[in-house]
Amino acid sequence: MFDYRILSSVPPSIRRTCLLAVTGCALTLAAAPAHADDYDATLKDIQSTMGGVPSFVKQFPKAGLPGAWAEVKAIELSDKTALPPKIKSLISLAVAAQIPCSYCIWSDTQDAKRAGATDEEIQEAVTMAALTRHWSTIFNGMQVDFDTFKKEMGGQ
Repeated sequence: MFDYRILSSVPPSIRRTCLLAVTGCALTLAAAPAHADDYDATLKDIQSTMGGVPSFVKQFPKAGLPGAWAEVKAIELSDKTALPPKIKSLISLAVAAQIPCSYCIWSDTQDAKRAGATDEEIQEAVTMAALTRHWSTIFNGMQVDFDTFKKEMGGQ
């Protein structure tokens, strides 16, 4: 959830920890095999971008790391996407709270704060995730008719 302008002011230890969450969430990757050159170039890019390469990155399958890192950079770390960094980190935090993922919760909370989220915004994002889960449980458990639901809620 980093904005590149923020990266340089974040201590390397925090950047490495945040990379844990972003890489861990990028496990759905293209199946194309990567060459050693791609892997080495990826490690260099992670080093350059994050200020270090956390040990868990080297546990990630070599064939998948270039794709995972490209995905993280293109979506999560980019400030040239439809969503600003604060909103992306709040969405990620809300999802992480539902999974639950302690690593992501910690990292996404830090990212959201760095991107300007208030404690109230963080609390509301997590509460929205809880409300969505709550009502989904009710609708599905009670087997509410979906067509009727859509009609009653203003759909066609």
